[in-house]
Order: sequence, then structure tokens, then C-alpha cells
Amino acid sequence: MAEAVEYKQIGTRPIRPDGVDKVTGRAQFGADMVLPNMIHGQVLRSPHAHAIIKSIDLSAALVMDGVYAAICGADFEPFVDSDLSRNIMARDKALYHGHAVAAVAATSLTIATAALEAITVEYEVLAPILDVVEAMDKNSPLVNDNNYTKLPEKPEKPSNIANIGKLERGNVEQGFERADIIVEREYIVPMAHQGYIEPHACTANIDETGRGSVWCCTQGHFDFRTATAKLLGKDLADLKFIASEIGGGFGGKTVVYLEPLAVMLSEKAGRPVRMKMTREEVFRATGPTSGTVTRVKVGLQNDGTITAAQTWSAFEAGAFEGAPHMPGIMSIYAPYEIENFVVEAFDVLVNKPKVAAYRAPGAPQTMHAFECALDEAAIALDMDPLDLRLVNAADEGTQAPYGPKFPPIGFKACIEAAKNHPNYKMPVPDGAGRGVSAGFWFNVGMQSSAEVNVNENGTVMVIEGSPDIGGSRASMALMAAETLGIEYENVRTQVGDTESTGFCNVTGGSRTTFATGMAVVQACEDVIGECKKRAAMTWAVDEDQVEWKDGSAVPGPGVNADVKPLSLAELARKAGKTGGPIQGRASVNAQGAGASFSINFADLRVDRDTGKVEVLNYTAIQDAGKAIHPAYVEGQMQGGAAQGIGWALNEEYVYDKNGVMENAGFLDYRIPVASDLPMIDTHIVEVPNPSHPYGVRGVGETPIVAPLAVCSNAVSRCLGQRLTNLPLSPPNILEAID
Repeated sequence: MAEAVEYKQIGTRPIRPDGVDKVTGRAQFGADMVLPNMIHGQVLRSPHAHAIIKSIDLSAALVMDGVYAAICGADFEPFVDSDLSRNIMARDKALYHGHAVAAVAATSLTIATAALEAITVEYEVLAPILDVVEAMDKNSPLVNDNNYTKLPEKPEKPSNIANIGKLERGNVEQGFERADIIVEREYIVPMAHQGYIEPHACTANIDETGRGSVWCCTQGHFDFRTATAKLLGKDLADLKFIASEIGGGFGGKTVVYLEPLAVMLSEKAGRPVRMKMTREEVFRATGPTSGTVTRVKVGLQNDGTITAAQTWSAFEAGAFEGAPHMPGIMSIYAPYEIENFVVEAFDVLVNKPKVAAYRAPGAPQTMHAFECALDEAAIALDMDPLDLRLVNAADEGTQAPYGPKFPPIGFKACIEAAKNHPNYKMPVPDGAGRGVSAGFWFNVGMQSSAEVNVNENGTVMVIEGSPDIGGSRASMALMAAETLGIEYENVRTQVGDTESTGFCNVTGGSRTTFATGMAVVQACEDVIGECKKRAAMTWAVDEDQVEWKDGSAVPGPGVNADVKPLSLAELARKAGKTGGPIQGRASVNAQGAGASFSINFADLRVDRDTGKVEVLNYTAIQDAGKAIHPAYVEGQMQGGAAQGIGWALNEEYVYDKNGVMENAGFLDYRIPVASDLPMIDTHIVEVPNPSHPYGVRGVGETPIVAPLAVCSNAVSRCLGQRLTNLPLSPPNILEAID
């Protein structure tokens, strides 16, 4: 392993740049925008999970005093007909309880609510399809009569199966023949929500020419602009999108819901329109993550070597295709060297809201099943669960199940760190069970842009287009400061709107510090090149005779000139005499996002009388490549652990037989609070990603992957019986014990 590089700025823990505004309440979130003459938009949602919309009459709403506009599915028919369009506004059918069927804009929320009640909708109610396995049956009723499974040849009949993904290698049958033991089980993970605290909100202000601005809470305002323009048949250049501060997203704010409605209502009303969801609307009508049914079969030899693995998994897509079945099967075996495997997954329509991303989408569900099977195998083989994973651990040169060979990775380093961690060496507390699991996410690169402007006093402004949902402003400033050789305090970072900076893809997939960071570094290198040019001009030497060191231009070795170093501040102060303002810019389509691996373990205890599970301690270990701001990395690891523990122990969508969600609020949809969790210990492993100038590999996705299996394995060991279905809530625990 290469020696660690010593940095001056990277790896420090400065105070977060957005902290003061957020703790004082000055920060502007999605619902905070107020404009002159602004009116309020509200959405009418289907009371049925599955129903034909026979007619919609908006006339009574439109004649009410204070109502400026009303729209329904017919208003979207002149434009693109797509799943996304039909998700933001139903057409011929309502496909889940809470599906938008109309919207109004009025001078007050009271009038808007009354206007919704005045709208007449005639429904023909149909039976909902709620169970993912039943939906796959060829005789099942159809969610969408026009959905055909995407196969090389179009099937004769429609189906609820939208897509099928498959990865395989070797000879599975022969692998199982070589196995000394085989574990085979079915595992169920429920549909769950990201649980962000800030509901969706936006404000649109469109003028008489159809041009205007949209303020919204989003993980990607460029992508939101693209989607809104396409859905409404608009020119991209006519819409400016401004990202507000964001009160949590975790993948759930990568999809438009209100924005196209607000734009259309504002254009019709001739006034700014603000829309914001209630918490109930967030649960019923935005994208949770897929519930899954996964069947795993794994064979191992007595020394722990995996000889074969076979997996079948059904993912709930919700009412429209798009479940994360492929990321799920790309991840399931990725931490291991497995010679023979097959994994097949299905993207299945059901009458529930269309799913959206949720941190490492698809990986927690499939890896829960495989990591639980490995734990059961470790018990059968009387092996330490970390040792079993070490026997099979992927390393540099291992071919990933999804194709490429891994460059340097830190999975073995994570296992060794876990084995040596004091929390793992201490005895398991009395009456508890210890659960272990690996986590993985491949990470992505994608497109990013950045500009770096040097002010007259040598301070630096970084402008980029990635909304900050996990500390990226601080990490961009740290990388800029390190590259330029200046102090962190002399750098400011701003998230520009769609007219103020170059294109950036969505903040997600753990790509921002990697890809946007790469753009920032290259823009800083552009600045350095310009500074060296200015210094050469000042000193009357050739440009290649100037070097950059510790924030200053210095003469290179052998330069015969009596000159003193020129700092960035000095060069900026004289910029008007040497060519004008100093600026750098870069745009990248970043490649080589390094895969991120983790090991998590925890001790959990079950109260056999009440079924309550107590998390006694939790330790998360993860390869960050290089932690630009270690406190933020630790926060990502702790946050993912908290969300994963919540999903494992309590969180689930509960539906009645009519497809109505029964727990659409934080009182009944129980996310963890502080008293539910211990202090979450973290340990950062750093195996640099060779594709990034500072070794970055994204860290935001992987932390949620392992906790589900950690909790399942700990509870199963505690009870002495294998529990396979989540959540591990008191009623489910008591039922299993009984």
C-alpha cells in the first residue's frame, strides 16, 4: 500500500460554512420563499389505490373567489406522455392512494383547500395489487394494461413485471456439489421512506412569455429543470432553477413532484405560486424505497470458502417501473471472490407510490439477505463471522460481479480494522447477540462543473452546481485550499443556480466530493496556470521556469533571476496590470469512482416479554479513500447507521386491504430518535482511489447497507433462532418467539 500523503488542509475538521445560518434560522429552505402577489397551490389526491378516472370537473373550483387556476391530467396531454408525467398527475387511472389527480392555486390555503373539495371526480374503483410476489403471477390483475416485460422479443401479453436483471458467472450446479454446507432461505424487507425532515416545497414565478424562475428543495436543480421543461414542452433556457437549502434528501429529492405543477399553475394564474406538501402527502405520494422478497442459496466449504451463490429477488417498483433491481444485484456479491454465482432480480409494478432512490438504492435489501445467509453459515461452521468474510474478501484485481476488476480497495483493511477494534474484542454483553455485516456501493462519477474566482485580496470564491446535502461546500473549500496552497479560511463556496454555473448532475450516488471535487481541483489548477503565467510576465522569464509552491509563484530550479515569490494575494492585487481578473474553470464527466466497502457490527438485546430490541453499541468501519473532512465522513457513517437501524427495527409502510397506507406520519411511521440509539462509533479506513487527485471515494451510500443485516444477525444470535423478515418490531419479534 502506498505511503499516506501529508496534507495541510485536507483531513482537517473546520467548522461547517452553513452552520451559523442553519442554527440561527437564517437559512432559506424550500418553503421559505415569499414573493409579491404570491398565491398558494394545493393538490387533490386520489382516495383510491387503483381506480379508473371516468371524469374530472374543475368548473366549480374555477369560479370560486380567490381561485386563479386549476389543472388536471388533460392539461398535460399536449406534452410528453411518460411515466414521470403520469406520476405527477394521473390521467386515465389513479394508480396509488395519494396519486395526484388535480391541483389549484388560490390566494390562501383555506380557499385552495375549499377549491379542491369543489372539484368533482368520478372513479370506477378497482382492486389494488399490493403483494409483489402475487403481482408477478401471470393471472394477476394488471396495474398497467400497457406494461410489457422488457425482453429481446416483446411478450404476447402485458404483465406487472417491467424489467428483469441477471448476472452470472461460472457453473452454479458444480459449485453447490463442492459445498460442505448449504444455507437456503427467503428474506423479506419492507417498503420504507427516507424520512427527511423537510417536506417537498417549491415556488414558481412564470411571466406572460412563459419564462421564469423556480426555487425548490432539490438534490439536483439542473436535472429538475430538465425534467420540468420536458414535461411542459418548454425550452430549457426559459426556466431558471435555484436550489434552496435542503432539509434532508437521501435520494428522495432527486425526482420532481410539485415543480411542474407550480410552473403550470403560475403560468395560468399570472402570479407566483408556492406549493408545499404535508407530512402525510410526503408519505403517500413521494418515492419510498422498494420492499423486496429475496431468496438466497449459498454453498460453502468447511474452511469458509464460498463455492456457489444463487439469488432471486423481487423489487416493488410502485405504480411505475424503476425499482433499483440492477444496483441491488450489482452489489449483493461485490465484497467477495465468488467463482460460481447467479443473481436474478425483477422490477414489479404494484399499487403503491413509484419508488425513488434511498442511499445505495437496492443494495441494503439484497445484501441483507446474503449477509444473513453468511452469518447462518458462520454459525454452522463455528467460524468467526469476520474470519469467514476475510476468507472470501475481494481485493485489488478481483473481478466485480458486474464486470470490471477492482483497483485498490479497502475491504480487507476494513475487516482487519474490525478484528482489532476494542468493541469487537470485548465480550458480548450478557443476554445479547452480536451481528456483523459487510456493506458496499460502487459509487458514480457523472458530470460536474466548477468556477474558481480570485478576489482582489487573494481570497477565493468557488462556484459549483451541486446542492450541499452532506458537507460538500466544506469539502470543496478544503480541496481548493489544498490545491492552491492557501488557508481554508480564505475560500468560500457557493452553489450557483442554473444560470450562474455550468451543468452539474444530481447530488447523489456519492459522486459530489469525487466528481465536483475533481472539477474544483482542475479549476484551481487552471488558476495556478494563470498565476504562473502572470509571474513569468512580471519576472520576464519563460512560463515553464515558474513553479507553484505553498500558495505562491516561485522561480524554478536554476532560474538566474533575483526575484521574490509572488503570493496569490499579490498576483490578484496586480491582476489589472497583468491581464485582468484571475479565474479558472473546469467541466468533467468523471470516470473511476472508487467502490466503497464497509464492515459494521453491533450488540443487540431482546426483551422476550415485550419484544423490544435494544441497541447496546454500534460500530461502523468504512473505506473513504481519503476523508477530506473527517467529521463529515463520520457523520455520514453515523447517519446511515441510524437510518439502517430504524429500517431494520421499526420502519415499514403498512397498508390495509384497500391499499391505503395506515401509518402516514411520524407518530406511527417510527424513525429512530436519540433515545433509541447508542453512541455510534466510527473508524475511517483510507485506501486512496487512484482515479481522484486526492484519493476520494464517495462515502454517503455505503453506510446504510450493512445495518439491516447487522440487526438481523444480532437479534437472531440473541434469540437462538433465525429471523428473516424485517422489521424486527416488537409484534414481529413476539410472533417469532411464540
